[in-house]
Amino acid sequence: MSRREERKQRRERRREARKGALRRKMREEPGAFWTYVILRTIVILILIRSIMRADFESAIVCLFVLFIYFLPQFVEEKLNIEIPSVLEIVIFVFVFAAEILGELQSYFIRYQYWDTMLHTTSGFLFAAVGYSLVNLLNRSENVKVQLSPVYLALTAFCFSMTIGVLWEFIEFAADRWLLLDMQKDTILTRISTVELDATRSNIPIVIDGIKDTVLVLENGEQYALGLGGYLDIGIYDTMGDFFVNFIGAVVFSVTAFFEERSKKRPLTTSLALYRRKKAAPAAETGGLSE
Repeated sequence: MSRREERKQRRERRREARKGALRRKMREEPGAFWTYVILRTIVILILIRSIMRADFESAIVCLFVLFIYFLPQFVEEKLNIEIPSVLEIVIFVFVFAAEILGELQSYFIRYQYWDTMLHTTSGFLFAAVGYSLVNLLNRSENVKVQLSPVYLALTAFCFSMTIGVLWEFIEFAADRWLLLDMQKDTILTRISTVELDATRSNIPIVIDGIKDTVLVLENGEQYALGLGGYLDIGIYDTMGDFFVNFIGAVVFSVTAFFEERSKKRPLTTSLALYRRKKAAPAAETGGLSE
């Protein structure tokens, strides 16, 4: 058999495996399957429209979303890990809400608490992922050490907060070098700063009742922004994101702790990854069809 024929057979086997995965997903996890199909179809339509309008930034966002939607399938196939249907649905909806609605449809601007809702959800979601990763080790037959509920909960919390910090680094880098505005601004009517302390004694000077911000350019031109206050460029948004991420992480971690102690795990079971006990046949392996 020639190499060309071998490659052709491998492609055929992969194609059959994907078809089998599609049938299995549609039969066993209809909720995740139809959520994936509907949202993926919407993203593809938006991608086509963006390309036709030469809106390549939106097209890149759509391609990024499609890539994220492919990851659950990749993880299930390559790592022999099963992703619960509930977790898949949450991931699909979360990515759609953040990238398509939040970025492309400007929900971050149009709805005041859209970003807050997503960061709270991400804190909860990444705590579940952190818990799952450690729990895979905890339940492995090859590992004799059994981790305590406190350790599992603490790891879930720390993993979620670490992801939250790294994401804020990404937002800052994008604002700093790409001149975006991912760390949204806040309008303040009162500030406290040592920069205005004439004695340079580290004494905070409080300015209250601020009504506007005036920009003075290098050429002497001045612009009153008409914002109704002082323009804070990101620190309030960042700290707010950290706080709601903290809330989401704490809610999941505390819940996971008590579920581990009681051995009753309705939440963690519905969200936690787990290894497949037995490798499935080639035609039935994998996640959602690409």
